[in-house]
Amino acid sequence: MTLQTNFRFEYTVAHHLEELSTMENKSINALIQDMIEERYEKLKKQKRLDNFYSGIGLSTGLIGDTSIQKIKANKNV
Repeated sequence: MTLQTNFRFEYTVAHHLEELSTMENKSINALIQDMIEERYEKLKKQKRLDNFYSGIGLSTGLIGDTSIQKIKANKNV
């Protein structure tokens, strides 16, 4: 499925886009699609990493400023 859209670029951006298109021997359409997919994959990967690192604190055994090991050591058994 394809979707047709129109974009308006500032002159310098449009000129850069044309130069990139020529340098990479791709159509402007193909160049923009590649750029969007690269950016999307980069952001998707970063989001997965952020989600992974945000969950690490849950598995460290910390309860506030106290660890489970400290609670066990101070427990009178």
